[in-house]
Amino acid sequence: MKLVVPQEIIENEHRVGVTPDCVGSFIKMGFKVFVQSNAGLGSSYTDESYKKSGAHIVKKLNDLYLKADLVVKIQRPSKINKINEFSHLKKCNILTLMYEQKFKSEFNALKKLNVNLFALERMPRISRAQSMDVLSSQSNLSGYKAVIDAASIFNKAFPLMMTSAGTVAPAKVLVIGAGVAGLQAIATAKRLGAVVSSFDVRASTKEQVESLGAKFIEVEGGDSGETAAGYAKEMSKSYKKKQASLLEENLKKTDIVITTALIPGKPSPKIITKKMVDNMKVGSVIVDLASEFGGNCELTKHAQTVDYKSVKIIGPSNLPSSVAQDSSRLFSKNVLNFLVNSCESGKFKSFKWDDEVVKETCIINNLHKKEQKK
Repeated sequence: MKLVVPQEIIENEHRVGVTPDCVGSFIKMGFKVFVQSNAGLGSSYTDESYKKSGAHIVKKLNDLYLKADLVVKIQRPSKINKINEFSHLKKCNILTLMYEQKFKSEFNALKKLNVNLFALERMPRISRAQSMDVLSSQSNLSGYKAVIDAASIFNKAFPLMMTSAGTVAPAKVLVIGAGVAGLQAIATAKRLGAVVSSFDVRASTKEQVESLGAKFIEVEGGDSGETAAGYAKEMSKSYKKKQASLLEENLKKTDIVITTALIPGKPSPKIITKKMVDNMKVGSVIVDLASEFGGNCELTKHAQTVDYKSVKIIGPSNLPSSVAQDSSRLFSKNVLNFLVNSCESGKFKSFKWDDEVVKETCIINNLHKKEQKK
């Protein structure tokens, strides 16, 4: 079976689907690995490093896809300028980040092809799937980078400093949303010496927040705010009113805000209003990690930095790509573990179609249906 790794064609995507350190493991599973020339350069992986790991280098995309039984890529297949990935994909399995609700035209184009598509962002939240969880591995790096980016434009220092000329007060950081990205943001801000607090509608996150040395802010008398799957849920109007009042008071004292709140399948909740920003300190910074899905702040603009009354609101685009070497390596390892899940005696021959992990992630199974009819 041939596993192929194309160069990403979407702008500012520097990651690669498979890294050299995983190539040997794929080969042991029975795959022949083919990588498009320069596919790894954006992540600092050279063609030579892939060759040394046992992969074959292919120059042209159409030649690469002609070999494909399994395509591993970061971003959804697309048609950009003169490159049309849809025209090259024939009778193969595709492992990628799809987000079909957002990218409907690409999804509809793929539905017309003889392919199986696995949307890796749909990985179920079960214990044995943790090592396959692409969203968690990428969110970890997003949380880290959000704090680093905020620190780079914040015009004060993070840690408490005692100097002969006086004392420098520590920065005050508020992290909204204590999921994977939020917890990493808390840990990073603490390591930089900030005083950190965090808010999450899920009361169950309090222990995790406090274990990292941050203060947990909570709405009194609220419910758990958590779905059975562990995600945040839509809250009542009365809760939202209490939440807004609580956050408004805390935002007045905050230097840097990192927002990470998402609701699966829905636009991201608007948590920070224009009025709240009006009352923030001059020089404050907001990094809105939910910007791609509408943003948690009313003033956020995706892929832009808004300067509103001397408060900077960053709507980052694809933060994991800005730390491409590590994010690629983690993505590759997640994919490896996903395929190991379907192995028999260490070899991959086919997906285990009755397995929960496979069923939850496979959102197009045209190829599988045709094979079943034979």
